[in-house]
Amino acid sequence: MLIGNYQHNIDPKGRVIMPAKFREELGDIFYATKGKDNTITILSKAAWDELGQKIASMPTAKTVQITRFLFSSAAELIPDKQGRVLIPQQLREYAGLDKDVVINGTGSKVEIWDGKAWDEYNNNLSGNDVYDIMNELEL
Repeated sequence: MLIGNYQHNIDPKGRVIMPAKFREELGDIFYATKGKDNTITILSKAAWDELGQKIASMPTAKTVQITRFLFSSAAELIPDKQGRVLIPQQLREYAGLDKDVVINGTGSKVEIWDGKAWDEYNNNLSGNDVYDIMNELEL
């Protein structure tokens, strides 16, 4: 399971270190695409393939927009020996990534946030938003 929160910097070439724990779970090749809240979503090859199958099983008229949104911006990521991956310019611009980033495990996927956007998201998060779901999950 992909869990945890890591703060890193993007280097001038657009590379960021993917935490070792995430690389172990994601495998040697994984995929990046546009995510919710102007983030980058990272999926393992198995999860990426499963997403493709789910979309393919739906009517094309229903999936044309999400297909364009997800697949036109997607990139295959292969970490180098230092664990760095190159985040394509298009995805960096979409997520507003400049220097400071936060890399979050969210169970089945990883999200990359701009550091300031992550702070703002957390500052605007209402306790009630979380507590209602926690109660439903009996946590």
